[in-house]
Amino acid sequence: MEVFVQQLINGITLGSIYGLIAIGYTMVFGILGMVNFAHGDVFMVSAFIALIAFLILSAWIGAGLIALTLLIVLIIAMVMTSVLNWAIERVAYRPLRGSFRLAPLISAIGMSILLMNFVQVAQGPRNKAIPPLFADVIVLFTVDGYDVTVSYKQIVIWLVTGVLLLAFWYLVSKTALGRAQRACEQDQRMAALVGVNVDRTISITFIIAAALAAVAGTMYLIHYGVVSFADGFTPGVKAFTAAVLGGIGSLPGAVIGGLAIGLIETFWSAYFSSDYKDVAAFSILVVVMIFLPQGLLGRPEVEKV
Repeated sequence: MEVFVQQLINGITLGSIYGLIAIGYTMVFGILGMVNFAHGDVFMVSAFIALIAFLILSAWIGAGLIALTLLIVLIIAMVMTSVLNWAIERVAYRPLRGSFRLAPLISAIGMSILLMNFVQVAQGPRNKAIPPLFADVIVLFTVDGYDVTVSYKQIVIWLVTGVLLLAFWYLVSKTALGRAQRACEQDQRMAALVGVNVDRTISITFIIAAALAAVAGTMYLIHYGVVSFADGFTPGVKAFTAAVLGGIGSLPGAVIGGLAIGLIETFWSAYFSSDYKDVAAFSILVVVMIFLPQGLLGRPEVEKV
């Protein structure tokens, strides 16, 4: 029982990070019908931005104001990553919007390779680390000498993730921007005819997706304390898997899918073997897709005539 509770805590933490990345996939796909395969590397770049900003600010502000430092780091990462994703949309995706469907996909893969290799050249191939943050833990209970704990950094990840998810859910569901996004999702041409600025709506969607990826990148850096130029691929693929599992195009589905992937990984690692945790996650995806092709919360696609 104690192992189960501990892995549940770890799985929710990992799933929260996957969920934040998965929302970026599902928002872009919902409007453009395109999988932004560069999104995982945008997440990786945001982690490096957070790393560099943290090292500079911690040397300038000092180690005593760690909470203020992390808040500034988070804001810097969100702003810079949003600008990067805005530029990617303008340069790599917007000119190909009316082209055949494979063109934006190829462009996205090209941007992914470009970002990964740029970071490799700029920062080097080795892992980059920061000093341990929020190392203290809270012991929930002890069974036969085994402590079930939750760390302060896990609590920070939960709180930040929960607050941001509620904020962006409100943005999409209750604001004029959210209505414009839903209109573009249904029919971009008709949305333009009723006065929606489609280009601006798509650009803002990319900015929001990048901001969430930046939060995920910062939380990833806090949680693991290390980042590499190759860290965009695996988390990106798993987050995309989470978006598909939850129902791509559904914001709650992306979060549920992220939590499901995180829990599958941690429980499989605890009870079976960590070597096959990825196989387990993708196997569950295959099973779900067989019986629910639209995902857990996705809507069946209706053919337009």
